This record gives sequence, structure tokens and C-alpha cells, in this order.
Amino acid sequence: MLAVRQIKKVFDGTEILKGVDLQVDKGDVVAILGPSGAGKTTLLRCMNFLETADSGELEFDGQRFELARMTKREIAGVRKKTAFVFQDFNLFSNKTALENVTEGLVIARKISKTEAEKTGRAALAKVGLSERCDYYPDQLSGGQKQRVAIARAVAADPEIIYFDEPTSALDPELTGEVLEVMRELATEGRTMLVVTHEMAFARDVSSHVVFMADGVIEEEGSPEDIFGSPKKAKTQEFLSRFIQG
Repeated sequence: MLAVRQIKKVFDGTEILKGVDLQVDKGDVVAILGPSGAGKTTLLRCMNFLETADSGELEFDGQRFELARMTKREIAGVRKKTAFVFQDFNLFSNKTALENVTEGLVIARKISKTEAEKTGRAALAKVGLSERCDYYPDQLSGGQKQRVAIARAVAADPEIIYFDEPTSALDPELTGEVLEVMRELATEGRTMLVVTHEMAFARDVSSHVVFMADGVIEEEGSPEDIFGSPKKAKTQEFLSRFIQG
């Protein structure tokens, strides 16, 4: 469904991604783990064109693109089939939860307001916020804000949803409600690529685990393989801290 090959990215003379290859199949829930500075978020942002990769290839839905040479039209075409959930929600503070969900449907996808509102209400119901449609972001908890952001992603009916550490900005007591929504999406067969520090989610929910360090993929495999018998020293060291914690 989606593959990237030899993605490279340099910031201020520092090589952040050093030729990363990754494949995502339909229905996969891929968890990307690794220490701070490993390149996890940069990889995700390059895959969704929030950053421009210096080189590399993207294959999506049978089409192949050179990442550094994609046109605005090509980028827009791929983005219509994807959605992105940010760490810090990225909601419009002057719009209600429902308006945040429907804005992209009406403006970018040219869906009628009536149809967009129907879709938006269904998406908010899916994440347990049907009673909060008319609330503004400052009237919502952090967990509720992130669930609005997930509803916005789901409403677009994308082929893949990217999650960039979706619980990192939340207090511990609010993390569970967001992870539960993500578990439900995984159960539905949604294709998801998740940068996360939630080890239990990666171990119990994902179908494939990727461990990154120093701009490369050190190791990848099933949750059973990565958590049960990691082969690389860096993976072992990283996971040992999780187990001890």
C-alpha cells in the first residue's frame, strides 16, 4: 500500500534521516519507537510532506514519486488519501469541535456543509464526543481535544492515518482515553503509522514494530519478536529501560 525507500533529510548540516526504507501494508498498525533524536517524527513528516525530504522515493497506491521533486498537485493528491494527528492537536481555537472536523471536508474536499456535518457528527460519536460537538477547544480537556483531532482524521476516510506521538502532550490520566480510541480504530482494520512512546500500545495493539536510532531503522518485526527477543544491542538497551520502568 505504501513504501518509502532511502529517505534522507539533513537539518543544519546534521543528517537526521540516513536512508530509511519502510513498507506499510493495508490494515497494518505500525508502531515506530526510538529515543529522542532518532528521526521518528522527521520520517513521518517527510512521508506526509510537512517536511521536504532531500532524497528518497515514495510508492503509494501503485504510483511512484521522487520525494524531492514532487509537484504541488502530486502532493495534494497523496494528501487527500492520508490524515495526520499531531502531538499538540492543531485545532482552530475559534471553531467548535464539529467545525474543526468539518472544515477540511468543506474547504479541501468540496463536500457540502450538510453532508460534512453528518460525517463530522458520526466521527465525533465514534470517539465518544457526540455531546461535545458545540464545544470550543478551550472548553475541552487535552484528551478530548486529541479525540477531536482523531475524529477529524477519521472523517476524511483516509487510506492511512499518521499519528505523531498523540499522547505526549497529555497528562497520564487522559492518555488512556486516546489510546482506547486508537485501539478501536486498529480493531476496525484502519491502516495506521504511529510514532509513540507508549510501549504497551506498541506491544499489544500494533501489528509491526519499527525501532529507530540515529536516523536509521535498527530493527523491525512483529511485536513478539521486538519485545520478546530483540536482536540489536540498541533495541535491547532501549527496551530494557521500558521494562525496568
